[in-house]
Amino acid sequence: MRTTNHATLVIVPGLREHVDNHWQTILAAESPNARTVPPSSNLSLDERLTALDQTLSTVPGRAILVAHSAGVLTTVHWAQRHPNEIRITGALLATPPNLDTALPTGYPAQHTLAASGWTPTPRRQLPFPSIVAASSNDPLADPGDVADLAASWGSRLIDLGEVGHLNPASGYGPWPEALELIRQLAEPPTPPHP
Repeated sequence: MRTTNHATLVIVPGLREHVDNHWQTILAAESPNARTVPPSSNLSLDERLTALDQTLSTVPGRAILVAHSAGVLTTVHWAQRHPNEIRITGALLATPPNLDTALPTGYPAQHTLAASGWTPTPRRQLPFPSIVAASSNDPLADPGDVADLAASWGSRLIDLGEVGHLNPASGYGPWPEALELIRQLAEPPTPPHP
């Protein structure tokens, strides 16, 4: 898959990192111009931000960030530290979790996430266009909370309906709709007619 303007897709995974049948893994395999942020050995947000920096340093031109779950928060924290970065064409932010509230059993506790630098979640406007793709039944975030995050980031909010956390556990391997959302981010906005 090629995007307009030949932007490189930079895949930013969540806390669980590489999963073979995850839509991000499939997208990366099918996109010759994609790079995936490598896995981190622990929960440290700083390690993930460094890995994102290093991945972006290998991109020769413009990039579109394609983030899922905690990868969305990695992207948002990174953007707060790089407000003048001009190479980012846009960001697809799929099913962000609300790490400021307790997550279900099996996920890291709030105090662990805070100690690793994840909270509080940044709420300043992003310096590039973005689309938040939200689930109406995500076990990791209330739809109202996700709508509030999207508004604070200046993101366009897309309601995907009942897709769980948009991962294999929710029945999602391929997610072909991602390609259309990426295409929208890759194309410059059409100016209004006078």
